[in-house]
Amino acid sequence: MREPPRDKGRLLHIQEAIKTILERAQGQTFESLTKDKIVYGGIVYYTMIIGEAAYKLSRDFVATYNQVDWDVIANMRHHLVHGYYQVNAKDVWDVIQSDLKPLQDQVTQLLESIDWEEWENNKPTI
Repeated sequence: MREPPRDKGRLLHIQEAIKTILERAQGQTFESLTKDKIVYGGIVYYTMIIGEAAYKLSRDFVATYNQVDWDVIANMRHHLVHGYYQVNAKDVWDVIQSDLKPLQDQVTQLLESIDWEEWENNKPTI
């Protein structure tokens, strides 16, 4: 059986999903993005990956690195999955425009600043 991703792996998933969304949304307008159902659906999918990865972070990690509102990110995923029929495209657009770049910066900072060998051995580095 393969070992499940740990916190670093989850952050890498978030980082890659953000990169994919930002690359695909670059140069798009709200209208062009929502008109192309496949592109829009892909962006929603990668947004769900971000939320799922945030949801799967360990409790210790979320408590220690609480400068990111992990619960809000996870709740967005739950809304997209379970409330898919109520998803407002404007909310998705706002996340792309306002939230992803700051989250990308925060995740990159965490990936670079944490001693992962210590962390994965369950010894927080703070």
